[in-house]
Amino acid sequence: MTTTKMKVALISAAAACLTLSGYALALPEGVDKVKVTAVAKDHPLDEIYSGWHFRTPETQALQADDFENPGFLWVEQGEELWETVDGSAEKSCASCHGDAAESMAGVGASMPKWNEDLAKPVNLEQQINQCRSERMGAESWKWESAELLSMSTFVRNQSRGMPVEVQVDGPMKPWFERGQELYHTRVGQLDLACVNCHQNYYGLSIRADRLSQGQSNGFPTYRLKWQKIGSLHRRFRGCMSQVRAEPYKYGSDEFVALELYVNWRGQGLPVETPAVRQ
Repeated sequence: MTTTKMKVALISAAAACLTLSGYALALPEGVDKVKVTAVAKDHPLDEIYSGWHFRTPETQALQADDFENPGFLWVEQGEELWETVDGSAEKSCASCHGDAAESMAGVGASMPKWNEDLAKPVNLEQQINQCRSERMGAESWKWESAELLSMSTFVRNQSRGMPVEVQVDGPMKPWFERGQELYHTRVGQLDLACVNCHQNYYGLSIRADRLSQGQSNGFPTYRLKWQKIGSLHRRFRGCMSQVRAEPYKYGSDEFVALELYVNWRGQGLPVETPAVRQ
């Protein structure tokens, strides 16, 4: 049995024990699975697990109930912002895109995407700010601001339950390769790379938490540690700080490339935004 299959067996056994103990492992609303078989060519893992799978039953239950999930406060604020007129063009997001449930379905599942004007990929947060500055004549929102977090959470929520699927060929290929390189590069005083924790030791405990595969399908995510919604780039920065490395900037080319690669690693997992993590 391979190491990966052994881990999958152990994790499945743990889940069975929780079920037998009386815990109800209900899936999040709109999501019918939290693991998929890796289908991407040359994928390093046999099975791909959402981070939801590694959380405590209490945290899983919190995410599974839309009325209890604290991340929906940001979804609701994003819905209000969607209809809010702003900028010199006196437009709202709805002015161009109409009903977000229709126009934004699938958008958050396929980012980052190639941007012809900028000749590079942009992620969801960058696309939102580009729309604001170029089409609405409004100021860009700061990264991790309540406004940008709310709008990005609202937009990605329109793809909830849809599989993550990103383009990694054509002009995206160099960015994908750069993200792959970053994922495997040791950094910081602890001399660790993303792969060391999230591929080699997922499912095992570190301090009071269990290591996940580092999948991105739940972002923007409400973390109990943060007591608020946070972006994937905030999580990247947190990981780099924890290994005593100098983090890249929010929205940097490095983080966009890493985001692309991480999203590829989770292709097929359903979008869970807003997920709840510890």
